[in-house]
Order: sequence, then C-alpha cells, then structure tokens
Amino acid sequence: MTAVRTAVWGRAEQQDFRSRVRGCLLGGAIGDALGAGVAGDSLPDIRTAHGQQGLTDLVPVYGRRGAVTDETQMTLFTVDGLIRAQVRRDTGAWHPPTDLHRAYRRWAATQHEWGPDERRTEDGWLAREEWLYTRRDPDRASLLGLADDRMGTLDRPKNPKEKGCGALARSAPFGLLVGWDPQLVFQLAVECAAQTHGHPTGYLAAGAFAVVVHGLGRGDTLDQAVQQSMVQIASRPGHEETTAALKQALGTVRQGLPSAARVESLGEGRTADEALAIGLYCALVAEDVRSGLLLAVNHGGDSDATGSVCGNLLGVLHGETALPPGWLAEVEGRQTILELSDDFAMEMTQGPALHGPANSSPGWLARYPRA
Repeated sequence: MTAVRTAVWGRAEQQDFRSRVRGCLLGGAIGDALGAGVAGDSLPDIRTAHGQQGLTDLVPVYGRRGAVTDETQMTLFTVDGLIRAQVRRDTGAWHPPTDLHRAYRRWAATQHEWGPDERRTEDGWLAREEWLYTRRDPDRASLLGLADDRMGTLDRPKNPKEKGCGALARSAPFGLLVGWDPQLVFQLAVECAAQTHGHPTGYLAAGAFAVVVHGLGRGDTLDQAVQQSMVQIASRPGHEETTAALKQALGTVRQGLPSAARVESLGEGRTADEALAIGLYCALVAEDVRSGLLLAVNHGGDSDATGSVCGNLLGVLHGETALPPGWLAEVEGRQTILELSDDFAMEMTQGPALHGPANSSPGWLARYPRA
C-alpha cells in the first residue's frame, strides 16, 4: 500500500485519541452484548419478554450478562492485525491486508481449537487470551473465507455473493487510523472485507463505515463524516446499495422522533447495508450513548451487529467517559479490550519510540511479533 503520513501528537491530543479508541472498542462491545440478548427476536417478542419499552438492560446470554459475540472477537483481531502491520514495517514488509488476513486466521483458530497453544509465541498476546476461545454464533462467511490460506482480494474475493454484515461489524478499527488519509482507510477496509465478504455491498459498506469512524476520530460531525464516506464510494462499481443505505439513514432522521418503527424501516441489519443504515441512524438521533444503543437493538433482526456499529460510532464520537458505567462494568473481556485499546493508541502515537529497524522494545515485540 501507499505510504501514509505521520501525525505529530501533543500530550492532550494523545489523551483525546486514547479516549476515542477506548470509546470505540468498548462502545462496540457494549452494543454487541446488549443486542446479543435479543438477536433474531421479533419486536413483538422482545416487548412480550421485556415490557412495552423493549430491552432496557443487559440480559444473560451465553451463560452470563454482558457476553459478547463474534462481532467483538473479530474487531479485536482487526486491532491486533493493524498493530502487527505497523511493527512489521521495520522489516521492509508493508502490506497491511496480509497482516490483517493473518490476524483473522488467528481468530479462526479460536473457533475450533480448545484453547491457546503457548508454544506459538509468534501469535502474540491476544491469541493467548483464553476467554476468546468460544463460539458465539460466528459469521458463516467469515469461517468459510478463512478456512484456508488463500487470501481473498478485490480481484478474487472470497464468497463473492456474500453481503452479510460480518465484515462491516469488524471494520471500525480501520477508521481509527486517523493519521491516514480517508481514501487509504477506505481502501484498506474494503480489501480486508473482501477476504470473507466478496459482494460489493459486503465490502463497500465496511469501507464506508471505516471512513465514518475516521471522520469522527478526526473531530468531524457525524453528518460530515457520512458525506465523506459517500464521496469515497461514489465511483466504485456496485456502490448503489451502500449509497442508498447512507442516504436512507440521513433521510429517516428528518421524518420525526426516533422510534422502533423507523429503525425497522431501514431493514433487519442482516446485510451490510442494512446494519450500516440502522447503526448510523441510531447514532445520529441518539440523545446519549444509552438511548442510542437501546434504539439500535430493539428491532427484529441482527441486533448484535447493529448495536455494535452504533456503539463504535457513539464511542469514538464521545469518548470512553460517555459510556454507561453499569454496562461497562459488566461487558465481557473489558480488561482485554482496554489493554488492546491502549496498545493501539500507543502504537499510533508513539510507535517510533517502541520499535524501529535498529532498536526495539523487547516487551513490545513479544506482544506483537514481527514474524
């Protein structure tokens, strides 16, 4: 890929960036955990089970409150792959899609192995987190796309008819590359989405989502960030469904007060364009993070994906301190997510102090091996 410019970070900027990274990843995990409790249920069934207001709190799923799904698992491995790509630049190797493919293959191993293999030190620390070794309704296209060593590309994508929301829901971290130009963020996101979701809607929606996150991370308003994403996808073949979804989300905001009916008018969230539209709409109309996330999950459809997308957006927009503390305290893997968030923020703001062609921190290379 084309080289990217290096940002200059002051202390206040570093602190703000770390808060936005934490907010994005933790917010997505909270939305995922909320939605997991009602994913696939119809709105009438949700209201029958939880009252006329629908779901208002975390509920037990997968044996506990706050459990996350494959949406969060894969998002974390996206972050891991992005850090590894930066570290591998020291070797003269610079092809981030390859590093992301290796990271996603490490995730795929967690879906069929009993637990981490401590002998595989080249896997890094995230792949040794035991709590990740569990199946949480993994996206079928992701499993199929990562079942062998061949990396899907835009010329030869994996699952070329697949436009489900799996690639979209793992793509927020690309937008956290705030030192990159938006077109490079978009290109990397779509190339990595094509590794599992080869339909243009499947990968272009992922790219558009990454550009929205990128704009928010750089201080744009949500509306400005959406406009930037539409610019990026406008010339791409097959962009029509994704462009329509973005426009529909913006148009629905102008139709009146937020409601579950308006959310359901945008679809079920099972395809990438629908999940993007719902998550975006709920973020646009949210009075605060809590109300936005509840709106994003109370509908008949893929509530964990739409909750995750909305949580990523509101988290990067407002930072970690805006997240509901009660939900934050219970979300599964919080310590891992915090640790990975801080590592990502440190790599992106202080990478040259951590590693280089001549001198590197042994501890950092043990966490993110160059191999």
